[in-house]
Amino acid sequence: MSAGFDLASARKVLDSQPFSRLLGARITGFGDGEAVLEVDIRDELCQQNGFLHGGVLAYAADNALTFAGGAALGPAVLTGGFSIQYVRPATGATLIARAAVVHGGRRQAVCRCDVYVADGVGTETLCAVAQGTVLTAASGPSGG
Repeated sequence: MSAGFDLASARKVLDSQPFSRLLGARITGFGDGEAVLEVDIRDELCQQNGFLHGGVLAYAADNALTFAGGAALGPAVLTGGFSIQYVRPATGATLIARAAVVHGGRRQAVCRCDVYVADGVGTETLCAVAQGTVLTAASGPSGG
């Protein structure tokens, strides 16, 4: 990990993203090629059937993947691309995206993200799986 790019720095980067602030996202884990991003589920983030909107799951996976890549490559990274597979509808209290670098080089990292929903007592259920490539950028902050 790049010197000085720690959990506190990652939180500052996330807080600098207006869309992340709108969703109420927070980073609860960061370092050693891993990142955990959480979003409290509320009605405004759901679709017409009461499930968390797929775009919110994709956002969480994208940002968690990129922060995991940034934990390995340094803060100047961008998502090169990612795919997501929805496993089941997301309902619960908290969305949790856990990402880790699967393979890293000097200029890119391939990362995987498992996305869960936790109920009010903390029981987690897998709702999506994503994989993506994170690339170093010429300059700029980490994050999706």
